Amino acid sequence: MKRLLTLLFCLSVSAGVQASGGGNYDHAPVDLHNKTSLQNGAKVYVNYCLGCHGLRFLRYNQMAEGIGATEAEVKEKLMFVGTKIGEQMNVSASTEMQTKWFGTNPPDLSLVARSWGPDKLYTYLRSFYVDPSRPMGVNNTVFKDVGMPHVLVGLQGKQKIVYKDVKSMEKQEDGSMKEVVRQEFDKFELVSVGELTPEEYDATVGDLVNFLTFVGEPHQLDRKSLGIKVILFLMVLFVLAYLMKKEFWKDLH
Repeated sequence: MKRLLTLLFCLSVSAGVQASGGGNYDHAPVDLHNKTSLQNGAKVYVNYCLGCHGLRFLRYNQMAEGIGATEAEVKEKLMFVGTKIGEQMNVSASTEMQTKWFGTNPPDLSLVARSWGPDKLYTYLRSFYVDPSRPMGVNNTVFKDVGMPHVLVGLQGKQKIVYKDVKSMEKQEDGSMKEVVRQEFDKFELVSVGELTPEEYDATVGDLVNFLTFVGEPHQLDRKSLGIKVILFLMVLFVLAYLMKKEFWKDLH
């Protein structure tokens, strides 16, 4: 029994590390019960992301149900390309057109929150900085030399990296120790403001990541609810089976 519990614990820890994406990332405020957050995240995605990145594993009517909106509200506020409510959330441009415009086909983001983990995605969307050496003029501390432009720059504004000097002692070839000063990332500093304050931008990105987490597994809440019910049922069944076993075997002792 102890070995079984140890195995289950190790598996749960492994799954947690995989889901978080590993690394030293900021915690994403994911709450799938928060319908207001999901609706705002869907709005941000449709307005800033859906032009290039589709969600082919999600349909508009499925999204409406998951974010707590009616189909009429989705048609009015989140559908702009003449698609039907039962269709998938694909981009309007063809693969050939996007490849011609961008040099590559932007990936579908249906499972990005599951493959990256919400924390990594949340940190990534807040870590673009000015880099004149890059074709798009920006780079990212989470995804170095990323080819994607900072599509939310109008909301966040432009920011630069501020470095700090870090001193350390390193062993030289002759065996002596020498103090070495290296520059490491310290923080970001805004060089131009956007429409939102830093706090408002973080909240908006949190809503977007919350929505993408829902997209990665639309029935996650149902699955967890059903799992709890199954576990409770098995616990009751175990007690009944144990009592029945004692009743059947009591005369044999």
